[in-house]
Amino acid sequence: MREPSGYDEPYPILRVLRGRPPLRGLLALIVLLAALSGHDPRTELERIQERGRLVMLTINGATTYYLGPNGEAGFEYDLARAFADSLDLPLEVVVLPSIERLVPALRARRGDFLAANLSRSPDRLDDLRFGPVYERVEPVVVYRRGSSRPREPADLADGRLGILDGTSYANFLEPLAEADGVEWQVFPEASIEDLLEAVSNEELEYTILDSNILDLNRRYFPAVRPAFEIGPLQPLAWATRLGDDDSLVQAMREFFAGDSSGPLITELRERYYSHVENYEPVGTFNFMQQMRERLPAIRPLLEQAAQQTGLDWRLLAAVSYQESHWDPDAVSRTGVRGLMMLTRQTARQVGIEDRRDPAQSVSGGARYLVSLMERLPERIEQPDRLWLALAAYNIGLGHLEDARVLTERQGADPDRWVDVRDRLPLLTQERYFSQTRFGYARGYEAYSYVENIRTFYEILVWMDGRDHPLLARTDAATDVDDSTRRAREPD
Repeated sequence: MREPSGYDEPYPILRVLRGRPPLRGLLALIVLLAALSGHDPRTELERIQERGRLVMLTINGATTYYLGPNGEAGFEYDLARAFADSLDLPLEVVVLPSIERLVPALRARRGDFLAANLSRSPDRLDDLRFGPVYERVEPVVVYRRGSSRPREPADLADGRLGILDGTSYANFLEPLAEADGVEWQVFPEASIEDLLEAVSNEELEYTILDSNILDLNRRYFPAVRPAFEIGPLQPLAWATRLGDDDSLVQAMREFFAGDSSGPLITELRERYYSHVENYEPVGTFNFMQQMRERLPAIRPLLEQAAQQTGLDWRLLAAVSYQESHWDPDAVSRTGVRGLMMLTRQTARQVGIEDRRDPAQSVSGGARYLVSLMERLPERIEQPDRLWLALAAYNIGLGHLEDARVLTERQGADPDRWVDVRDRLPLLTQERYFSQTRFGYARGYEAYSYVENIRTFYEILVWMDGRDHPLLARTDAATDVDDSTRRAREPD
């Protein structure tokens, strides 16, 4: 049989199939026809896997993604990295400058999904396909400490209210505009920190944040306060492009339904939120005041000790503040002295002659902390190794080991700080400390000691990363040296 009139050769598409087995030829035809029609037969997940990386779109923030003292961090980031691991893919992060840039970037295929503390609100369902809900938060009105506290939505009409562009807060503010005369200003290209700064500086009376964001940011903005909850609980979820292909969302469903996701989310909540649950703003006010008055003089000593030991100078600053409030002449009720509050025995152990000499105290305290980390079991990973060593700095390595033994007896992990932390107060109870080798200890103090240092450390890292004026570097080390070179009572 001849080809249709006018053709001496087979159709071009069929020509490439001549001589191939029928099945291979058919498959090749389907792929070729799909390519010519512009349709890609691969699913979204298959395309991601062939590319070899999963791309997360997010914004900078304490709950999403930031560069911490140990590298990349953030609740959303750690959760997304575990999701990428479940797909056997590396995670790539693209940080956008503001919330309203997220959806356009997703549409432009700059990333595969949004992980940015986004609520699954009805207005977003027209643009996005959401994965499973992993958290629920409450929108909270925020005001400045010392100003009149708003008690109900109608009170917001008495001041300037600002919200971020791209959030869902306008949805439940709109009914208040007509009923109570509430007005607000939307700030495009602004960050959460910009609005908190504006409230702190009295440029705004109020703003609105999700409760989890406020919890983590109050340390950095001690002047702000929660006023009242506004709007319903907001379900948080990741989001992908809207379309017929739900393969990536289906992978998210499998990830969150897996046996490991529940314990992982619990662990991340403990890691990021547990040490701020009992946060006291007054403590941060005092910390920042002493940061201005005392830290510049001893910062060079901290940096020198950090260089010698490999520790972060900001960590040493947090430890020395917790110990002495950066007072080189500090003396405790038990006789420990100096910036790092060393005992006589510890001073001898690290070769310190004068505990009240600032340079010797900082250097000795840093070396002692390193020695405690080295004496812990090798299997303990960071940052748990650091937090456990800090507890030992306060309570002693023997009492820490007692708490770790109690932790293991109760079926928890003796190598994780969050588990050991909860058992430290048991060392004050006779029915528990009677079972230990070293007996009674004020374990609740070690608990608070480490959590305070974590808070101070994070504040210093946050401020240092933003070139905050309170952390402006000086070469004032001689000031503290000269002030302490005077006749002293014997050490």
